[in-house]
Amino acid sequence: MAENVKHPIIIDLNQFKLHVNVKNKIALTLHFNSPSRKFYLSVIAFVVYEMKKRGKIIPIPMEEHLDLLALLNESIGGSAGSSERENLLPRIYRKWHLALPNLEEAPLFKVLGRRKEYDEGTVKTYSFTEAEKDNWANLFEYIGSEENVRLKFAIDKLGAGLDDVAILYEDSLNGEAWEKFISSLREKLDVKPEKEEMDEVDKEPVPLVSPPKNWKIAWPSQYRLAALIVVIGVVVGAAVLAIWGLYIRYTPQPDVTPKEKIVSPQHEKSSATVPPSPEAPDRGKKVGEVTPKEKLVAPSSEKVSKPVSPPSPKLEVASKEKMVFPLPDKPSIAVLPFVNMSSDPEQEFFSDGLTEEIITTLSQNPHLFVIARSSTFTYKGKSIRINKVAEELGVRYVLEGSVRRAGEQIRINAQLIDATTGHHLWAEKYDGNIKDVFALQDRITEKIITALAVKLKAGEKEVAAPKGADNVEAYDAFLRGWVHYLRFTPEDSAKAVASLRKAIELDPNYNRAYAALAAVYYDAAAFPTLLKGLGVSWHEARARSLQYLQKAPKDPITHSVKSQIYLWRRQHQEAIAEMERALALDPNDPAGNFNMGKALTYAGRPKEAVEFLKRGMRLDPHNPFRYLVGLGTAHFYMGELQEAAALVEKALRLNPENFALPVWLAVHYALLGRDQEARALLEVAKKEKINFPVGSEFNLRSFMNPSPFKDRAVAELFAKGLLRAGVPPAKIPGGYFPAFKENQLTGEEIRSLFFGSAITGYIFYPQQYWMNYNQNGDFTWRGPSTVGGASSDSGKSRIEGNMICWQYQKRFWGVEYCGTIFRYPGGSYEGKDEYFWCTDFGFSTFSLEK
Repeated sequence: MAENVKHPIIIDLNQFKLHVNVKNKIALTLHFNSPSRKFYLSVIAFVVYEMKKRGKIIPIPMEEHLDLLALLNESIGGSAGSSERENLLPRIYRKWHLALPNLEEAPLFKVLGRRKEYDEGTVKTYSFTEAEKDNWANLFEYIGSEENVRLKFAIDKLGAGLDDVAILYEDSLNGEAWEKFISSLREKLDVKPEKEEMDEVDKEPVPLVSPPKNWKIAWPSQYRLAALIVVIGVVVGAAVLAIWGLYIRYTPQPDVTPKEKIVSPQHEKSSATVPPSPEAPDRGKKVGEVTPKEKLVAPSSEKVSKPVSPPSPKLEVASKEKMVFPLPDKPSIAVLPFVNMSSDPEQEFFSDGLTEEIITTLSQNPHLFVIARSSTFTYKGKSIRINKVAEELGVRYVLEGSVRRAGEQIRINAQLIDATTGHHLWAEKYDGNIKDVFALQDRITEKIITALAVKLKAGEKEVAAPKGADNVEAYDAFLRGWVHYLRFTPEDSAKAVASLRKAIELDPNYNRAYAALAAVYYDAAAFPTLLKGLGVSWHEARARSLQYLQKAPKDPITHSVKSQIYLWRRQHQEAIAEMERALALDPNDPAGNFNMGKALTYAGRPKEAVEFLKRGMRLDPHNPFRYLVGLGTAHFYMGELQEAAALVEKALRLNPENFALPVWLAVHYALLGRDQEARALLEVAKKEKINFPVGSEFNLRSFMNPSPFKDRAVAELFAKGLLRAGVPPAKIPGGYFPAFKENQLTGEEIRSLFFGSAITGYIFYPQQYWMNYNQNGDFTWRGPSTVGGASSDSGKSRIEGNMICWQYQKRFWGVEYCGTIFRYPGGSYEGKDEYFWCTDFGFSTFSLEK
């Protein structure tokens, strides 16, 4: 029988496990424990199968087998990514190149018999020797490119041969096993496939809530959430209250009459129909449906729970010794995602948005330590244990709950748990009309703060940013748009804009929706892959962001976007000031801490930056990627190149599909003398065809413009690394614009230079433009129509501090924008003395006309 076969390497396609036991080399068992991971084990098996057919350990061309790869992707792979050639082959290439060889962090498999631990507080890793990691990494060889990739499972590097590898499926081996495996997949595709399972978490005994088995949600395939069922009452209002003390040993239960009886989120079944019983005559229906007998209480008769006995059973206690991070000196809390208990899967947006709102409100309290949404939402849809959540996030209190919405009525169940004692501190039910959702949110957060004994100083409540919506439908649209924005894909960015615009149509004074739109458009300009979803150019995205910012109020989002704009203009102190305002409003915002770290780094204060970046990572421990990048930049600024490279390498392993990072890593490698590796990384970036603003090219200017180093020596070191890696200089003196303080003009110098003068310059050579200024700042413009769609225009300008601001009649969609001006001697294409400006729309050179 096949299962009795002994081989040093066994690829088990029954259980999707890979067993490796090569004498004196490496011994381990890997479980590829999710649909997308199963796909990659199948790719390994396919490469071995093809090598066995050829009788040689050689690279196998993937482009010749697209139909088979698509079959694997769409069956066991759960259609995790597009099966189109231009998408599937690059994905396989990147995983083979970066993820599969990574035994330490194991992004594509679970190492059985071993436990992941946190490495320097940044990311969970397995403990292996360097020799073990090297031996494993050597198995994955490749040649060619992402479009023409050949993959090799180099078992010969372990001293093994083809006969030492066995493919196992059912009771068959090798070629027969592979053929039977593929045949079974083809048969399955003839029937509609079941929804894919979520990626497994480490299995622990006695989960707090068993995941429902059969609830199917009609969800777009690209966002399959696999069974958002009743995973424990996850989050609504308990999040805030547990923190500071109260060890109540009773679990208050909702005061429910038979006619309004609703099963608690901890025990409610999935979509399977429950037979009626004498005690619950109205339960012969699917969960989530609301019948007249189950009618939710109207807002005027809102009920609040009362403590009842007997006391609730004690949960498993979180161990402070096992906590990945030490408990903060403030009450610390994690708000888990609300479970959507409604029959309508579209209400998922509402439950997620409500969770986000509670987290946001709590995080604005400076006396609390609140884990970020992006970390708590990693538990969404999974069986969890409260003590494990607390240990992994390093918090004392956990808030969980559920939301049921039926038409205009809403029910929120919430409970707050002290994970260090295993006791429920507080549990309540809130019933009301959707129109009262703001009041319900406020009641929940106030209850939490009271339970945590957090005392607010006078006027502190007014500091928090207001929700700003008077219209419940507008609020609903905002929640939907915000959830889409946080997914950060081109498609979701488009949906975010549509929902947020709807929110503004319904409530023209909804300031927070304007701030959110500004963030969507600014991020699209910062990450050009998002522009495709929005269907706008780089310049239009910047213009839209500025338009919406002008309508936004004091809001953490607004200040963060403004900070990025100031950095772009090389106004470092102003960027830091904006982040100080943002963090005053929301001190627990990990993105705010990251942006403050970024501003401080580029301003030449990297040691201070490190503290904010580490705090951001502590608030968002399950998503260390961007903080590692920020820390890498800070260490680069301090001249610690080895440490900087190690941090960026770790970030790239976590997110191999981020194509800006290879450029950064190439700089580090080049400066460390690893020129060949640097050039190879740069080729990866080139092939991805990174989108730059209109007219820009793959040259030094394109990378230096968005890198606002205040210190000229650091900027020149970065430029040196780019050049050594193979980035060509731009066709301007110095290869890039020297936007440094010593070259900057003051406001009065700008006024004297512009007003009453005529200038000419270049956007991108040879795109020449001409401007004539009156003494009062009015101007006319003529030039190329590539930006803004006008070949001639007029407008007004004004001086603000050390900036000049312009507003055209037609160009740049009529939005006012500002910029700083720098001297650039000898910088014109004709060799004249010249200047350049750094505005919200980029850099341009100019000279005075004589």
